[in-house]
Amino acid sequence: MESSTEPKTLCLPAFEAYLKELGLPIPIPAFPSTSPIHNPVDIYRSYIAAALEKLIDCDRNLLYDSLQWTSKPSQGDITLVLPRLRVKAVKPEELGVKLAAKFPALPLVNPPAPMGSYLPFFYAPKLLPRLVLPFIQERKASYGQNPTLGHKKKAIVEFSSPNIAKEFHAGHLRSTIIGAFVANIYENMGWEVVRINYLGDWGKQFGLLAVGWEKYGSEELLQTQPLKHLLDVYVKINAEFKPEEAASKKARDEGFDTTEIESQGLFAKRNAFFKRMEDDDEAAIALWKRFRDISIKRYIDIYARLGIRFDEYAGESQVQPQTITAVEALLKQKGIYREDKGSWIIDFTQHGAKHLGTAIVRGRTGSTTYLLRDVAAILDRAKQYSFDEMIYVVSSEQDLYFQRVFKTVELMGLPDLAAKLKHINFGKVLGMSSRLGKVQLLSDILDKCGSAMHDLMKSNPDKYAQVENPAAVADTIGITAVMVQDMSGKRINNYLFDINRMLSFEGDTGPYLQYCHARLSSILRKFQSQSQYPNLTPPHTHTHHATYIEIDHSYLEDPHSTALLRTMAQYPDVTGTAYKNLEPSTILTYLFRLAHQLSSSYDVLKVVGAEEGPAASLARAGLYDAARQVLGNGMRLLGIKPVERM
Repeated sequence: MESSTEPKTLCLPAFEAYLKELGLPIPIPAFPSTSPIHNPVDIYRSYIAAALEKLIDCDRNLLYDSLQWTSKPSQGDITLVLPRLRVKAVKPEELGVKLAAKFPALPLVNPPAPMGSYLPFFYAPKLLPRLVLPFIQERKASYGQNPTLGHKKKAIVEFSSPNIAKEFHAGHLRSTIIGAFVANIYENMGWEVVRINYLGDWGKQFGLLAVGWEKYGSEELLQTQPLKHLLDVYVKINAEFKPEEAASKKARDEGFDTTEIESQGLFAKRNAFFKRMEDDDEAAIALWKRFRDISIKRYIDIYARLGIRFDEYAGESQVQPQTITAVEALLKQKGIYREDKGSWIIDFTQHGAKHLGTAIVRGRTGSTTYLLRDVAAILDRAKQYSFDEMIYVVSSEQDLYFQRVFKTVELMGLPDLAAKLKHINFGKVLGMSSRLGKVQLLSDILDKCGSAMHDLMKSNPDKYAQVENPAAVADTIGITAVMVQDMSGKRINNYLFDINRMLSFEGDTGPYLQYCHARLSSILRKFQSQSQYPNLTPPHTHTHHATYIEIDHSYLEDPHSTALLRTMAQYPDVTGTAYKNLEPSTILTYLFRLAHQLSSSYDVLKVVGAEEGPAASLARAGLYDAARQVLGNGMRLLGIKPVERM
């Protein structure tokens, strides 16, 4: 079998020369929405649309956009949605019959047959592997990416953002998982992404922690278990503070002044310490900085375990005081900032936003609020980064809050800046407290899942003995289990945290997804150990001097191979959809569909010992190698590290 040293699909001239070899006219028909270098399905759309364009009087761009891929094989690989064409005086059903009768022979697809108001096109099995396999083989890790969409614009993605010395609760976990995905997909689509972890490191809650530290703090525990100890301190002092907080809320709800309640006890101590922080008191700032630095150091280790990185660990504390002053001056200048009972507020109902109510911007003690600090942070970041978009990945419980933040920026006379701000929300995780106990540090969550996965692996001694570094593999699979359960549904949906369900190998779970990738890796290892072809694909992406094996594609024209190739060809379309809706479930649903197809193909498309001979084995190995690449690309896009053995 001969080897090829020149890529066929990476640059347009070489790609068109290859398409010409396959019997297609060149150049590739051009449409505004098409990207043939990044998406093989766009090749099909372009040629089909160009052929249809000659048969119907219709806007060519509308024609192209009306060609959609389907998830059901019986409905075609690409379907023309006839009603979308809005052709006058002809019913969609009649139009489908006429177009099918006149559609010219095209090597890419079989002759179409109308199905009611749809005209489905099925890929021709002969050309499908010859087009799709080289496309995946040559792109490897970049298959599914389309850098032309981002055009190197800059996006800030703020996610995770736990509060120092408070519980890393389920909302922060969801923000971490979903935020990492959002950052990844923006990067895949050509954006320059700045990942920011905006820590809750300022505010009155830190004043309460300082009071608690004086009473319950331990230097020894701070060194050995920093996050856990600070959390324990906060939990204890907060338990003491709750009666005072409840009394203040009761008085406020009943219309009484809360000044007297809040001027004594823990209220007064908390507020006094935070005032010292805002006044830049040396001792107060030293304690705050110490807790912050210890927490960040530990967080970096935990995030590394997840495979997540941040470009910046920011925090409310880093908002520039002069920016806060400038924000308030502008609010006053615009007439939207007024004093009310000692506090400074924005009454949004007076500015065309009745649903936003009234928000306190500076408290009556003179302390800043989240809203004031966040608006100032937006101005600081706009100056520092000149971003094109800033995305906050935060729970839907904060929907109203972010609407107020964005509206405030708009009311300040900065509508263009406000238009660059986006809140990506998500629902709640239910049942986590009862299943994992009250302490919900991220490390505890991961430890429990990894330990449970390790115990499950030990239940099969034979397989367990074959796994290298089983504890590390169990940790990776446990992390995958948590992430997959989180991403399985729409972001906005609540879900039940079920550790038994998430660690199962049955159904659409993280362990099952990892098993599928590991099985493909095992098949390919076995094939390569018994064949003369150790390398099936180019060793480097985008190299013009890579060597890979030319396979006999005629062995990949059967229904099972065609079904797999059809699904693999859809991956760039799937990533494109996920880029628009920012739903991890879009990618995950696709990966499980591919995994199920693979599972039903192993017995039919055998690699080692194929009855059809070595050429068939090589072709199928190439097919599975491409499938492993696509599966791995999707997993990494979701922030999941694929395992090779388990």
